[in-house]
Amino acid sequence: MRIAAISDIHGNLAALDAVLADIARRGVDRIVNLGDILSGPLDPAATADRLIALDLPTIRGNHERQLLTLDPAEMGASDAHTAPLLTDAHHAWLATLPATMRLTPDILLCHGTPDSDLGYYLDHVDAAGTRPATTEEIAARTGAETAALILCGHTHLPRLHRRPNGQTIVNPGSVGLPAYADDRPFPHVMESGTPQARYAIAERQAEGGWTAELVAVDYDWEAAARTAEARQRPDWAIALRTGRMAP
Repeated sequence: MRIAAISDIHGNLAALDAVLADIARRGVDRIVNLGDILSGPLDPAATADRLIALDLPTIRGNHERQLLTLDPAEMGASDAHTAPLLTDAHHAWLATLPATMRLTPDILLCHGTPDSDLGYYLDHVDAAGTRPATTEEIAARTGAETAALILCGHTHLPRLHRRPNGQTIVNPGSVGLPAYADDRPFPHVMESGTPQARYAIAERQAEGGWTAELVAVDYDWEAAARTAEARQRPDWAIALRTGRMAP
């Protein structure tokens, strides 16, 4: 079984189309979408239309939750740009998305961690900055979850971790936004370091375990950056062009 995992599209339809074209060449059995689908200054409504038509197994991320529950005055810039562009049909689709999904009994989809859409699974943030999470930290975040394959997103950073018990945890990185800044729980930046769109392919092995390939795909990120600039999001423009935040 070969599963393509996409996450954190953030309304970047050009990046999504490039990733879907690359996936089509690779002969996967399923494509799954791990959330944070629309929010941002690019093409949220068109991205929603594309994904609704594809009917992929899809979970919601923190941005879907925020779009559905926050008053517009409480929204950050990306959600505030997106919210008025969504139709009733888009909202109805978002409302159907679960927080987690068990694709099969041994495959779990979550956005952040199994119990949080804001938690970082394979990375750690503290007052000193960010770093990859330790084996012990990942074990604590996994808790009693026994799925052989766990697919997560949220951090926008491609990661692969295999636990001592054989569990494989994969973060495919972000399709649509290769870097961002946040202030929770401490001010920090997450930077992939390149502008490519990211996704992952997980493959079940004959002996029952899983391997994963982290994939980077070229697309016209300069056009996306110009759109972000035109919509007064210079932070996005820098991230889209470079995979980094402004110094």
